[in-house]
Amino acid sequence: MPGFNYGDDQDEVYTPYRRVLVTGATGLLGRAVYKEFKNNDWDALGSGYNRARPYFLKCNLLDEDAVRGAIQGFQPHVIVHCAAERRPDVVERHTEAAMNLNVHACASLAKEAGGIFLIYISTDYVFDGRNPPYGENDAPNPLNLYGKSKLEGEREILRHCPAGAAVLRVPILFGEVEKVEESAVTVLWDRVQEGAESCTIDHCQQRFPTYTNDVARVCRNMAERALQDSSLRGIFHYSAKEQMTKYEIACAIADAFNLPSSHLIPMTEQPAGAGAQRPQNAQLECSRLELLGLSVESTPFKTAIRDSLWPFQHDKRWRQTVFH
Repeated sequence: MPGFNYGDDQDEVYTPYRRVLVTGATGLLGRAVYKEFKNNDWDALGSGYNRARPYFLKCNLLDEDAVRGAIQGFQPHVIVHCAAERRPDVVERHTEAAMNLNVHACASLAKEAGGIFLIYISTDYVFDGRNPPYGENDAPNPLNLYGKSKLEGEREILRHCPAGAAVLRVPILFGEVEKVEESAVTVLWDRVQEGAESCTIDHCQQRFPTYTNDVARVCRNMAERALQDSSLRGIFHYSAKEQMTKYEIACAIADAFNLPSSHLIPMTEQPAGAGAQRPQNAQLECSRLELLGLSVESTPFKTAIRDSLWPFQHDKRWRQTVFH
């Protein structure tokens, strides 16, 4: 019977009929996307590379034969392409490797996808941040190589999957991290905990920190709609609505855990040699998803950051503040 496997005892073992392949399933967003589908009646296969085994399929996305084998073997109804080099400064230093993953792997995956609905995760960094908010039809103008590589990845996806692909642009992300350095949001946790030592944090660029679990829910909404309506395609935006600089993010983290923030000093000018140029305010306008009923209400930042950093709440000062 379709959708069921049988063991030696002839007991029926239910297998969800909807199949999704999640690339980059070992990463910050990929883990959330994989979990969201897995927990909602999808047969999910996650792929990764260096951190893949033992839970996920090890697949080099630069190897066309490996990509073809993964798709033909699993035959997904949907692919969510999360794998990317997403650190702008790393892209500047290791440009060739980053372009291979962010651009060339997109082309290979899109070609092999054929008629499979493909969701490509992109970024607000495709915009220059000079005239926000940005709608899906606004002209991109990336300021750094990371933004340029993701824009080229978008074009490869849409060129090779014109009838079955969606680009989902999202801003700075945070979620349940394996280490705080995994997100540009949670990495501020160490500065918040420093307490006695003052430190300066950027108070210029505007951010919209967005919870990976919310993005994952949007991906599932899009996938389920696409199985019912094949016209779902093109570019979409999703973002949380709370606007903060990195300094304000750090203060909000401190407040969420009842920690002091007086040692945090707002830095209102960008220092020379600060790495890859970032947009000043690349706020995304998200009405397309909302009009289609595919958006989700974003989780309040303080709620989401507490959930994200819970495993790292080992600091003595925090325990004394909260539990005494």
